[in-house]
Amino acid sequence: MKIDLNADVGESFGAWTMGDDAAMFDIITTANVACGFHAGDPQVMRRTAELARLKGVAIGAHPGFPDLANFGRRRVPGLTTRELENLVAYQVGAFAAMAELGGHRMTHVKTHGALGNMCNEDEELALAVGRGIKAAAPSALFLVMPGMPTEKAAERLGLAYFREIYADRTYDDSFNLTDRSKPGAVIHDPRMATDHVMRMLDAGAVISVSGKTLSVGIDSICLHGDNPNAVAAARTLRAALEAAGITVAGYR
Repeated sequence: MKIDLNADVGESFGAWTMGDDAAMFDIITTANVACGFHAGDPQVMRRTAELARLKGVAIGAHPGFPDLANFGRRRVPGLTTRELENLVAYQVGAFAAMAELGGHRMTHVKTHGALGNMCNEDEELALAVGRGIKAAAPSALFLVMPGMPTEKAAERLGLAYFREIYADRTYDDSFNLTDRSKPGAVIHDPRMATDHVMRMLDAGAVISVSGKTLSVGIDSICLHGDNPNAVAAARTLRAALEAAGITVAGYR
């Protein structure tokens, strides 16, 4: 079995530092880079692309809502599908350019935070995101949540895609992520996060907090770079995967 290990990175902004991207790049195989709306800026985007190239890590755009104050985790209701297409295409195009300046190539796109949660509740929003990706980078992969509207949108639009589960987040009974306002939504302990992943890999399914299962294909595992225990969790998870005979390698 082969699995990709991805993390959300490039989330620093100006003089403010978020996460330890350099350490994560020694562990992960794929990175989702903030595009300046919820986090990041042009300098951080280019620097992250350069570091990823040196470390042999694949990079993708990680577009979110224009909400630096809330790190893109506050819902922005009322956007039209046209506005959402523009929002995504703008960020994807910007990151693709910064990746080129950094001597690297953007391979994929993954939605961030509240934008991703809303897309996985609403097929029309997921399709709007997909159209934004297709306009800006038609050959890019769409990193989706399996069995959810983002995967269905990729299939309808003819976008290549790969499917991720989360190491450090739990799932509600809709198989979307548990709302961060609820206790236990975020898994901080590295061993608990690893056990959470191994249960899902063994089952070939997403497992909700109540024990419900959704059989899916799994291509990648995500860790959030802003989690204080992100690097420790990534090391623990990768060691467990390799001990189980699973090859950790980039999807493309």
